[in-house]
Amino acid sequence: MFKRHLHSLLSEELRLSPAVALLGPRQVGKTTLALEVARAIPHVYLDLESERDRGKLAGAEMYLESHLDKLVILDEVHRAPGLFPVLRGLIDQARRLGHSSGQYLLLGSASLDVLQQSGETLAGRIAYLELGPLNVLETGPDAMDALWLRGGFPQSLNAPTNARSLRWRENFIRTYLERDIPQFGPRIAAETLRRFWTMLAHHQGGMLNVAQLARNLGVDAKTAQSYIDLMCDLLLVRRLAPWHTNTGKRLVKAPKVYVRDSGLVHALLNIETKDNLLSHMVVGASWEGFCIETILACAPAGVTGYFYRTSGGAEIDLLLAWPGGDLWAIEVKRSSAPKVERGFYSACDDLNPSQKWVVYPGQEAYPISADIQAISLHGLCEKLTSLNRQ
Repeated sequence: MFKRHLHSLLSEELRLSPAVALLGPRQVGKTTLALEVARAIPHVYLDLESERDRGKLAGAEMYLESHLDKLVILDEVHRAPGLFPVLRGLIDQARRLGHSSGQYLLLGSASLDVLQQSGETLAGRIAYLELGPLNVLETGPDAMDALWLRGGFPQSLNAPTNARSLRWRENFIRTYLERDIPQFGPRIAAETLRRFWTMLAHHQGGMLNVAQLARNLGVDAKTAQSYIDLMCDLLLVRRLAPWHTNTGKRLVKAPKVYVRDSGLVHALLNIETKDNLLSHMVVGASWEGFCIETILACAPAGVTGYFYRTSGGAEIDLLLAWPGGDLWAIEVKRSSAPKVERGFYSACDDLNPSQKWVVYPGQEAYPISADIQAISLHGLCEKLTSLNRQ
């Protein structure tokens, strides 16, 4: 049982909002976290993938009205899109009775349906949280190598052997392709989408070139773009946007693309052990994606991630933009003795970030130069989390 960093934030949102949507990929731990948060309060749990529980909602308004005094947890809520207008009416009814928060916790395996449907009918009544795979703050720094290799899905990380972990991830991928993805988009051949997902794993951290992906897959660019959109909506792939600012430089405008969970990258490329990973050409990109995903998961609300690159070679792997306008420049290195390259200095001259960090696999924090600090991934995430609590 891992203590999820979202536990306190979810509890707080339930105290303040009538409804909360907790979104994340399947098997990431949403149900476990929801039931843990709800343990101390009266609640009802309905799994909408269960025919029995869906049957309870045949007369949804009458059933839910009988539980206005409880937290109602609706798992896989995209299975019942007709519920959202009912929830809106019940939330307003409860407000008139003096119950203004903690009524509904909606769990969804994707952002697209939940966000679109709830956004249309529950505006001003719902808060959104995203639960990703486990991160290094939740597992502890001693588990970081296993977390990087196996990824952050709890069952993959806790498998007794690397072989069993890889088998779990292969089954996870197959289930998504054959059962889950068809629920959310037009029918796509599982083998075609698997090839596409594998291409993205080979291209981890590269610039997104939809036309090239389309040619490699034998489809048109519009179709390839729809595949990217679907994988991003399912919270399996991240498009990291480029930073745009008037620096007078010629900027790269295409986003970078990452398979979000490093364990899925390795499963798609059939990498079972750390030795296999360290000898594979994806090792650097895999580490970069793992660090970026972890940092963004630990960043305070309102902080947005970008990358910066110019045609002249100035580059920052991850740029954190804070609501007040501050920028943090973060370089990711796999070396135990990281050296900052000229492109990072040039990019910092362009943007003048308030803090400059180099994330590396070691544990000790030390200055690389007067204003650049080397730090462990765990150490930087602790800093970000401490700011989140302030």
